[in-house]
Amino acid sequence: MAKKFPIKPQHPERLCWGCDRYCAADSMLCGNGSERTQHPVELFGDDWMTFGQQAQALDTAGPAPQELPPMGH
Repeated sequence: MAKKFPIKPQHPERLCWGCDRYCAADSMLCGNGSERTQHPVELFGDDWMTFGQQAQALDTAGPAPQELPPMGH
């Protein structure tokens, strides 16, 4: 079973994000290559979840906010 993928890790540069093991960057166990796979926050910035296919799914997942009626005196 896959681990839950962290959205905003505190120190993404310390881990390899290439598989579910999340190995330390200086001690990769899976042989996923000679360099670690970067976390999307390192590649695209803190707002990496606001664009792409997953962002579209998040936009349609919840109910639309309801407007409040105007306040009358």
